[in-house]
Amino acid sequence: MEYSRQIAEAGEAAHGDLESKHRAREITLSACRSTIRSCGTAIRAVHRDEFREASELIAVAAAHLAEAEAALDGHPDVRYAGFLHDAKKEFAEANLTLAFVAGDPIPTAAALGVEVQAYLNGMAEAASELRRRALDCLRKPDNAEAERLLAVMDDVYGLLVTIDYPDALTGGLRRTTDALRAVLERTRGDVTTALVATRLQRAVEGVLAENES
Repeated sequence: MEYSRQIAEAGEAAHGDLESKHRAREITLSACRSTIRSCGTAIRAVHRDEFREASELIAVAAAHLAEAEAALDGHPDVRYAGFLHDAKKEFAEANLTLAFVAGDPIPTAAALGVEVQAYLNGMAEAASELRRRALDCLRKPDNAEAERLLAVMDDVYGLLVTIDYPDALTGGLRRTTDALRAVLERTRGDVTTALVATRLQRAVEGVLAENES
């Protein structure tokens, strides 16, 4: 049997399929990079109390994420290469950081359109972001807000340690949770030290006031 024509046709089909996947991959990579960049800028805006700007940047990130999703339609092998997961994780982190700091209800994974693995890893990283915010509060000083943020971090960690599944299912959540635990304990130490110092200062001021009277 003469296979030359069949081999040529198979080659043309392969070239066409791979070219389509390549285009989808390039579009997705660019869109995911833009998503991550917008989310990082949004988180910085949150730390500056620029919540409206953060929301606008998150909306931009959502548009980039939608572009990535559309490009991957029909290419599941490219979809699960890893970079889309990273972009969705950053998207979840930005949304949850804004909610935690602003005191708003937190969006669900379904509402954000991300898989639970990306959502949980994003939640862990959002909780870690609260350390910076808590330290800023201690400098003001706003000890009550620092305590609130520490409680949020503690609640997130308390949830994540119950997610006891293999890393292949959770997207490496155990490692992210371990990193959060270290951040949480350092923050707990800083907040505790600040609270003790504040109480001591008040006690000294009270004694001085009594002596003056």
